[in-house]
Amino acid sequence: MAVIVFYEKPGCINNTRQKQILIQSGHDVVALDIRVQAWTPATLRSFFGDRPVADWFNRAAPRVKSGALVPETIAADEALAQMCLDPLLIRRPLIECDGRRLAGFDEAVLGNWVGLEPQDPPAPQVCPRTEGVCP
Repeated sequence: MAVIVFYEKPGCINNTRQKQILIQSGHDVVALDIRVQAWTPATLRSFFGDRPVADWFNRAAPRVKSGALVPETIAADEALAQMCLDPLLIRRPLIECDGRRLAGFDEAVLGNWVGLEPQDPPAPQVCPRTEGVCP
């Protein structure tokens, strides 16, 4: 199958489950800590495609939850600069395979792209520890 680079926050319950789905689907997963990568705005931007800027954010990141940063009011360049400084702001996981990139674990997209075994229930998108996406 495919070799998938999976940028995660180690210990995140959802990221752990998502990696298991990829592995059970026959893929090799190279898991990397999203917090320690040398992100640049250009590199990060390539994961978000045509999504609105507000959808680039991890809604459970401390600065988002506290209201210190409001994703709907930030410009793309500033969002990328802030994410480079504080990777917890980045929607997870970031996924790379065969020159293509994706932010978030969208089973339909991944199924069409690399192939996934059907899941029942689907992989969680909301962290069970918070009311948003895992911090």
